[in-house]
Amino acid sequence: MSSPSPILNANLTRLVICQLVMVSGTVLIITLGGIVGGALAGDPRLATLPMSLMVVGTALGTVPAALTMRRIGRRAGFLLGLTVACCGMLLSIGALAAESFALFCAGTALIGTSLAASQQYRFAAAESVAAERVSQAVSIVLVGSIGGAVIGPELAKLAGQSIDTFRTPMWVALGLYVVGMLALIGYRDRQGASETHAGPGGGVRGLLRQRLILAAVLGGVVGQGVMTLIMTATPISMHVLDGFSLPDTADVIRNHVLAMYLPSLVSGWLITRVGLGRVMFLGVAVMLATIGIGLLGHAYMHYALSMIALGVAWNFLFVGGTTLLVRAQEQGQGFTAQAFNDFCVFGGSAVASLAAGALLHSIGWEALLLTGVPIVLVLLVLLFSVRTDRRFA
Repeated sequence: MSSPSPILNANLTRLVICQLVMVSGTVLIITLGGIVGGALAGDPRLATLPMSLMVVGTALGTVPAALTMRRIGRRAGFLLGLTVACCGMLLSIGALAAESFALFCAGTALIGTSLAASQQYRFAAAESVAAERVSQAVSIVLVGSIGGAVIGPELAKLAGQSIDTFRTPMWVALGLYVVGMLALIGYRDRQGASETHAGPGGGVRGLLRQRLILAAVLGGVVGQGVMTLIMTATPISMHVLDGFSLPDTADVIRNHVLAMYLPSLVSGWLITRVGLGRVMFLGVAVMLATIGIGLLGHAYMHYALSMIALGVAWNFLFVGGTTLLVRAQEQGQGFTAQAFNDFCVFGGSAVASLAAGALLHSIGWEALLLTGVPIVLVLLVLLFSVRTDRRFA
């Protein structure tokens, strides 16, 4: 199989840059969103609503993002996504100045909508390489998130004790979005990619009849959904309920996001060497270990270790699920499968995010962790049912 052309390699570089800036802004909102939400709303039960609306925005934007890119191309779609991100961050900055909870919610929802476009980066990467190198291409794009995992929490540390000072890191994040837009100027759509994946392929009904597609989608749902549930609740549990400092909380979130993306340096290689199925089974095992560690206590070590394990589990399930989806989709199912997958993944994540604050305050940290166990076990059963399929090997 021939190697990708230089243009496609340049595309991958641009996608890495865009991934870095989008993750930086996302991690910043994740770190500060619950704190800002609680301060502006005046009700701790509404503290996670801005972050939840960010995830809801992503879920609602997934299908339009995929279908828009099928019509106007990847480059135009990615530029549109970053433009929406800039608008969302400007609204969030304005909300802090006006001390408006509703405006802050609107800003985070717009940022979430822009993330739906950024989720297509991994599929654009998959289009740029030969079929047997899809997992490596997905991992390469996710490596860009390592920079975002470092930059996002460091931006959060620019904030002081008053809500007014939170505008400074948001202005910097806005500048990073502009950098992403500049990087896309030289991006070139792959000729024929849209036509290759634009056919009907049986629509959603056709996807639902494919067990391998369902396994790929549920892998992403479990990885993203359980991760979002625990990650959304962690800053509130640490900083608000258990009294850890904001820098300590930011460090735990930073290490979690690093743990999400550092495995991308090897996860694509692991899939090639030991098999896709083994990597996804390992992701399930680490997810269960995450819950177990979190149940041991409320010390800094318990939060730190459980969030690191959560990041690793997410990576194996997310990269694995994306790779399996690309392998399992039939001719003409590309954009439909991507839209269906991301709607399920981020729709589930939205539900988890919306439930996190209420669950944390009503049933406590330990019970919240245990709510993720049933869906993880359902995934385990489904993976066992497809383990003999050569595409899962």
